[in-house]
Amino acid sequence: MKRIVTLLLFLYAFALNTAAQSFGLGAKGGMNISGYAGGNMQSKALVGYHIGGMLSFGFGRVLSLQPEVLFSTQGAMVTANGTSERLRTQYITVPVMLKLKASGGFYLEIGPQFAYRSSERIPEQNFGSFTRNLDLSAGLGMGYQSRAGFGFGARYLVGLSRVGDFSGRDISPDFRNSVLQLSLFWMFH
Repeated sequence: MKRIVTLLLFLYAFALNTAAQSFGLGAKGGMNISGYAGGNMQSKALVGYHIGGMLSFGFGRVLSLQPEVLFSTQGAMVTANGTSERLRTQYITVPVMLKLKASGGFYLEIGPQFAYRSSERIPEQNFGSFTRNLDLSAGLGMGYQSRAGFGFGARYLVGLSRVGDFSGRDISPDFRNSVLQLSLFWMFH
């Protein structure tokens, strides 16, 4: 009997949350501080940017799913043979974040990011391709969104897949993207 009552209460709460669904569309942009982690490469952070759009599918007042499509510049300042070079890769990224909202407009988010390489700038190298076409990352972030839809956020993306797509060099291709994103956004409801 307790299980049936618990199940009925759960279904009732789910129905209330489902009835309170919301939808939003927004624009987002900001700064990337990126680098490479792993492998035998000595690298320092490189500053880039991201810009794009996002959707929000709300499930009640606390939970929402937020897919985004962003143009993002990433890379690192790499030191090899005594010289430093900027290695830049441009991606079309698709993060899909699950957001947990607190009262007062603050939120936490977690989810995967899928990235497709659109171009790369590797100076004075004879690589057919320095980075792989696809990159997978896991994201964790937090931020604030006002009732009017304006907000700011910080997200850390740790690479799950190997970035390098070459062999036979002094550098191991077994490195991953590491990106801190600081964003401003406006969500239209």
